[in-house]
Amino acid sequence: MTEVSGAIRFILNNQEISLTDVKPDTTLLDWLRLDRRLRGSKEGCAEGDCGACTVLIGRLLGEEIIYDSVTACIRFVGSLHGSHVVTVEHLRGKDGVLHPVQQAMVDHHGSQCGFCTPGFVMSLYGLWMRDPEPSQTAIEKALQGNLCRCTGYAPIIRAAKAISTYGAPQGDPLWAERIALKGKIKAITDGKRVEIGEGAERIVVPANLDDFAAFYEANPGATIVNGSTDVGLWVTKQMRSIGPVVFINHLQELKRIAENDSEVRFYAGVSYSEALPVMAANFPDMGELWNRIAGEQIRNMGTIGGNIANGSPIGDTPPPFIALGAKLHLRRGEHRREIKLEDYFIAYGKQDRQPGEFVESVTIPLLPVGEQFACYKISKRREEDISTLCGAFRVFVNDHGMVGMARIAFGGMAATPKRAKAVEAALVGRPWTQETVAAAMAVFGEDYQPISDMRASADYRLLTAQNLLQRFYLDSTGHGQRLRREVA
Repeated sequence: MTEVSGAIRFILNNQEISLTDVKPDTTLLDWLRLDRRLRGSKEGCAEGDCGACTVLIGRLLGEEIIYDSVTACIRFVGSLHGSHVVTVEHLRGKDGVLHPVQQAMVDHHGSQCGFCTPGFVMSLYGLWMRDPEPSQTAIEKALQGNLCRCTGYAPIIRAAKAISTYGAPQGDPLWAERIALKGKIKAITDGKRVEIGEGAERIVVPANLDDFAAFYEANPGATIVNGSTDVGLWVTKQMRSIGPVVFINHLQELKRIAENDSEVRFYAGVSYSEALPVMAANFPDMGELWNRIAGEQIRNMGTIGGNIANGSPIGDTPPPFIALGAKLHLRRGEHRREIKLEDYFIAYGKQDRQPGEFVESVTIPLLPVGEQFACYKISKRREEDISTLCGAFRVFVNDHGMVGMARIAFGGMAATPKRAKAVEAALVGRPWTQETVAAAMAVFGEDYQPISDMRASADYRLLTAQNLLQRFYLDSTGHGQRLRREVA
């Protein structure tokens, strides 16, 4: 029988915290500002977009503590068990001087009104700790989730490049504290289930994956929270009650990635950031899409399993996964089943998931030799924005120039992520030529009847989907690259 503890335990800066009375919807930002009076972290958007509330959260991975930048406004206190939370107040230099990140920001005029500055400092701190000499691209990527309305980004980027001239990460107090912190975190993660509260105020932190499966089978009405990038907005924007809640972001069994010669299997708790190296190595064309999923903080929190499980018609991962022929692995208690990912999405807000059943993993076949694949995301902003539509294309063209196979899937074009089967049929068995593509573009209306909303009109979505097929054809034949070089 699983032992039960009655406290959420974690480390805040240099202090051990034990909470026996915390609500399921208490955000880390509110707790820091209201309960702990740590007001360096600011609330700018309350939806994980602006980065003013950025903090670092460290978790033990093997024998190392790995720190990720996250947005505290949509991170729940109940998800912190066994972690180390670092806020801007914990930064310090030697002998009372400013920390290297802070001094670089001062010297390079990286702050004006100062509201966003603590978030920028924490994002740069996380980058500097793992990459003391970052490239311009790495800096821009680390700052995707931080918005500034005053200074502009040029002085902040100059500050980022200069940090190591003020000191090395090995001289940072947090670096020196890691040995002691590892022991403290190991003591906290003692293999017990955590339970706090009752009824709608109940919080459960399972001891392990089997414990989670058993609990959820017995309590199918509980809200599963992993990355909280979706559920966080239920609280901050919709004022919804989410209890009882089961937090699973700590489960290492759901952090696994399994690879072989024919497929890659991502377990549901793998974050976008954790998946990126494996995804880029096995599916190079996914790299650009992956780096455009939200900002760095959200990629550190959001998970592949969560993006699939919530069934959103504009999720970024389902269209390419469907085009690649992914299989979904579902679990209820000790029972497991496998379905095609495309069959999981039934209707808007409805998925093929039984009460007490959860997404355990997704398996993606590797692209066979000779096949071509690409994925395109269209959004109002290039960086840190939700898709207006996302299209994934996969074809096989034989030695005679004929299309032997086509799989096309879109998000944002229907109530669920959906294949374009009429378009596929218009391609298969025909020569891979401009004429064939033009004929296939004309049948998009048989597959999709998109809606008009705040992101785009129905006409725009349909025309853009047609044009993305044209783009894929040009890219696959080399014409698209040549055209882009000529325009540049």
